[in-house]
Amino acid sequence: MNVLVYSGPGTTADGVKNCLDSLRLHLASYYAVLPVSETVLLNEPWQRKTSLLVIPGGADLPYCKTFNGKGNQLITKYVKQGGKFLGICAGGYYASARCEFEVGDPKMEVSGPRELAFFPGTAKGAAFKGFVYELHVGARAARLLVNTEALPGSPSEVFNYFNGGPVFVDAGKYKDVEVLAKYIEDTDVEDAEKAAVVYRKVGKGDVLLCGTHPEAIAHSLKPKESDGPKYPAVVEKLKETDHNRRVFLKECLKKIGLRVSENVDTTIPRVTPMYVVSPYVNKVRDIYETLKTNLGLKDERFQDHNDNFVFVDESREDYDAIEDEDGYDADDPTKSTKYVNFLTSRTIPTTKMVQYFNLEKYFASLSSLSGGTVGEIGSVLGYSEVITSTNTIMDKNPLWLEHLPHGFTLTASTQIAGRGRGGNVWINPRGVLATSILFKVPASPTSSSTVITLQYLCGLAFIEAILSYGSNVSGQGVGYEDIPVRLKWPNDIFILKPEYFNDLKDKDDVSSTVDGDDEKYVKVSGALINSQFINGTFYLVWGGGVNVSNPAPTTSLNLVLQKLNAIREKKGLSRLPDYEPELLLAKITHTIDQFYAVFKKSGLAPFLPLYYKRWFHSNQKVSVDSGSGSQRSCVIKGITPDYGLLIAEDVLNHEILHLQPDGNSFDIFKGLVYKKNT
Repeated sequence: MNVLVYSGPGTTADGVKNCLDSLRLHLASYYAVLPVSETVLLNEPWQRKTSLLVIPGGADLPYCKTFNGKGNQLITKYVKQGGKFLGICAGGYYASARCEFEVGDPKMEVSGPRELAFFPGTAKGAAFKGFVYELHVGARAARLLVNTEALPGSPSEVFNYFNGGPVFVDAGKYKDVEVLAKYIEDTDVEDAEKAAVVYRKVGKGDVLLCGTHPEAIAHSLKPKESDGPKYPAVVEKLKETDHNRRVFLKECLKKIGLRVSENVDTTIPRVTPMYVVSPYVNKVRDIYETLKTNLGLKDERFQDHNDNFVFVDESREDYDAIEDEDGYDADDPTKSTKYVNFLTSRTIPTTKMVQYFNLEKYFASLSSLSGGTVGEIGSVLGYSEVITSTNTIMDKNPLWLEHLPHGFTLTASTQIAGRGRGGNVWINPRGVLATSILFKVPASPTSSSTVITLQYLCGLAFIEAILSYGSNVSGQGVGYEDIPVRLKWPNDIFILKPEYFNDLKDKDDVSSTVDGDDEKYVKVSGALINSQFINGTFYLVWGGGVNVSNPAPTTSLNLVLQKLNAIREKKGLSRLPDYEPELLLAKITHTIDQFYAVFKKSGLAPFLPLYYKRWFHSNQKVSVDSGSGSQRSCVIKGITPDYGLLIAEDVLNHEILHLQPDGNSFDIFKGLVYKKNT
């Protein structure tokens, strides 16, 4: 499930970033915390897969301009049907029945009724005068008295960053409004209650509105001279009390029914060095020498478009401990220098050097699967225990990417800025196998088709690797073929929830993907592909991730495997061992290597029968919605082999529609293909 942070007109970059960073620290084990534009909220079916919608600080009037009418109707319906809503500062003004900001000041006044009315009264501010747009001149560390009956795990007093937020006037007079925290100091808004944070049940949903910023991380606040002489002391006070703020925010999130990490002092992990390894003669040495020659490395350091690198090999005595504090950015670890160790002597790091991934086991399995033959894909592996994003490290750095070999594979145990479709970013905890693979495709009359349909091939190879795990023979399984996974067009992999997997025949029943309001299948693997054209060659970076052993935010292969083993036990069959990331990655790279050898000669066509066997959608009845409100009833017939377009036939006039994966959202649970407005 998703937590969506609105990032469109009216928001500020700092407000969105603080929401994303803070919520990810509390929620990333259970939810994907993602920024979302107004276009998505207005035109895409986001509600079903969203646990929380956040409207952050910024400016209330652009929110009204963007969402009044249709947008607010969609948000209200979402909440009343069980959704959760968090409004912070400007988001609190916007979600109240009336906004009154600096009334009487001709330059600052904003006032009037508001459509959402989640708080039935007036949000009036600023609670403390002195607010200046885009500056921290009027900011303060607001001292709050917490309602510990409503938030039993919170300290009774906390400090929150404050800059222009409201008092929720007369909050205590509304029977269905619960005050979670009050301003302790006298406010410039006359109100006996001085409510700073309020909660209300709206329909089946939950609403929490804040006049302060409980999401603001103290170390991210950087005083500038223009912010005035008092602001540095504000930041220091917030730093001193940041632990209590985190506990308070955690309790607020629990109040609205979210699952949270109990460790409030979790921080974003530090990026670790990458090892580039291969047991095959000269493969790593050749890469290192090519980079040295073509990049003109100076003092081993190199600046690419997105990242700064340090490249070293084993000729440097301290190659296994080359990090230095000068390259580390504590405020934004994604900007830290990336250290890459090329193990040119075919050395494979031991478990002492690499704790969470057994590289020797990976290469032994890959050799066994290939019969000792060296394939192109996966024979050179880059590995980091903690990385920003496997896709970003390659795709966003074209200068070093150009000199990496076809088939270079990069994996990590933890991603702190994993990438998905639409620029979505999240933290991947351990238990998620995240991998990116480089494909180099020379320009040709058929290369445009290859660029588009490669994602289908890799998605199919991914699901085949899951189903044929444990077997060295392609197409033959040892029991894992009963794992109930299916492809969702174009290349996501969904798995049947354990509670719906009670018999082996359940894996073949896709006649219904919902049970009432509950979705039977959840996403267990996602993928994306990025391409760029460099010196006559397409560089395609395919990235895929699969939940191997982490139970949240959806489920994992091993959790569903437990249910399969229970079914097998009843049938007198032996227990299947858990999926191991090293063996699964070897299976994935080997399968992709086999498939690609055929694909580059014959395209996608030879794989379509197997693709249809693995997907949800053969003869699925869907509604095609153009976004204008009109829908056409259609039946899915397949995909085109040249560009992977979804083929849908109109049941009334039998017109054939070709739909693009990047131009449509496919909601398998509502039987809806949603065509985005252009």
